[in-house]
Amino acid sequence: MLTELNVRDLALIERARVALGPGLTVITGETGAGKSLLIDALGLVMGERADTALVRHGAAGARIEALFDLADRDEPLICVREVSAEGRSVARIDDEAATVSRLAAVVGPLIEIHGQHDQQRLLQGTWQRDVLDAFGGHAALRAAVTDAVRAMRSNEAALRELVVAPAELERRIELAAFAADEIEAAAPHDGEVDELRARLAVAGNAQRIATLLAEAHSLLVDEGRGARDALARASRTTADLARLDPTAEDLAGRLDGLAAELDEVALDLRRRENGIAEAAADTESTEARLGILYGLLRKYGESEAAVIEHGEQARAEVERLRGMDVERARRQAEGERLAATANSAALELREARAKTAKAISRLVTERLVEIGFPSAAFDVRIDDAALDESGADIVTFLLAPNPGEPPRPLARIASGGEMSRVALALKSVLARADDTPTLIFDEVDAGIGGRSADPIGRLLWNIGRDHQVIVVTHLAQIAAYADHHLRIEKGEREGRTVTDIEPLQGEQRRHEMAQMLGGATGTEATLAAADALLAHAAETREQATAVTGR
Repeated sequence: MLTELNVRDLALIERARVALGPGLTVITGETGAGKSLLIDALGLVMGERADTALVRHGAAGARIEALFDLADRDEPLICVREVSAEGRSVARIDDEAATVSRLAAVVGPLIEIHGQHDQQRLLQGTWQRDVLDAFGGHAALRAAVTDAVRAMRSNEAALRELVVAPAELERRIELAAFAADEIEAAAPHDGEVDELRARLAVAGNAQRIATLLAEAHSLLVDEGRGARDALARASRTTADLARLDPTAEDLAGRLDGLAAELDEVALDLRRRENGIAEAAADTESTEARLGILYGLLRKYGESEAAVIEHGEQARAEVERLRGMDVERARRQAEGERLAATANSAALELREARAKTAKAISRLVTERLVEIGFPSAAFDVRIDDAALDESGADIVTFLLAPNPGEPPRPLARIASGGEMSRVALALKSVLARADDTPTLIFDEVDAGIGGRSADPIGRLLWNIGRDHQVIVVTHLAQIAAYADHHLRIEKGEREGRTVTDIEPLQGEQRRHEMAQMLGGATGTEATLAAADALLAHAAETREQATAVTGR
């Protein structure tokens, strides 16, 4: 549970430390004193968007620290949110920096805040359906419907792609076949364009290159004056030297090697000379080949590899289009199977919802009767709807606040006070299925008169036996059931308006209750009324504890 909340420089709160206990805690105070500031502070710790207007005037920033006692930890979980006056936000978990989203993920499962906006959500059909599913534990059934509908929709989308007019189908086949045939006939290979460009560059200088090759060849092999004859003479001379000086044998061997290398170079020069002649003669065909490749690149890709891949894809597309009739038939049969699966899953979910609707109707009606409604006041209706990922149902919460009148949708019949009581009755029923440790109700008694307040206080106290419950209220009848009572009071300190928070016990609580009943000062009559409320609440709690044993 939430054990402590420390707030600094948040609006009118200069500094406050609030210790919180189990059961039902009520927060009371005059209108405008800042009762909802603690709710705002908890909202920031839960990762809500920071509003710089909440930073106390003149302060550098606001700081909120929440301590939680968790069953799986030996030490408290400490969560901190700081908001600067410039709008910067800092989050910490156990004194380690964290993102606001991470803070929200950690604190979100620990606290749930119910405000008056929940009454508006209560009117929404989708929210009513989600509440029913949450209470009934339909998550697995609903997931099965979602998966089945998504598979069915995916198949339908694929089937729509297969519905093509015969003329359009023939046109697509012709286009794909033309591309595949054109690329296949050209048979490009990767890097071919660069090779042909290099060949053209050589061909453009063919005459000069041929002259240089011929000259180099002549210098090597011309009889009598070529390097080969000179090298041969040097080799013979060195051989004679080696016979006189054995240490010169290495030189003779090296000269023999040079002679062999020179012959290879001369042969390579001759080959190149012949190749240049061929390249010069083949310039026209090279340019024609480049033209073909450039055309393919313009139409099918930025490189030879891309063109080749496009050709393969086009050939595969031809096969796919020609086999479309077979694929269409397969998809249609698959569609019937998937539709049957989705409808079966939706029917199973419908049956579970109908069973849950009866249970939740009975339980909520019991709670509503406790807080002043006639019997059979609440019902849940399930109507047919088009199948989607949530099922094939429209869920509607109905209310019959007056005897003899048929139940009607909440959105068309409930007043503000009735909505508050219906919302609270629902929360009390859902609380047993809800594993959120701390439930916070911000002025959930809005629009409720004193006549209904006592049973609502009893209802909140009952919820507090399964959860830590914190309630902001202005009704003494509700405050009487509190296990812990906090008062928020606005005052003045050093010329500045400040809000103080203090726990109340004994006489302090008695006088606060009297003021809530009768105004700023407690009279004998209001004090007696406060005593009566406190005694009645204490007796009710004792009786309930005796019956349930807890």
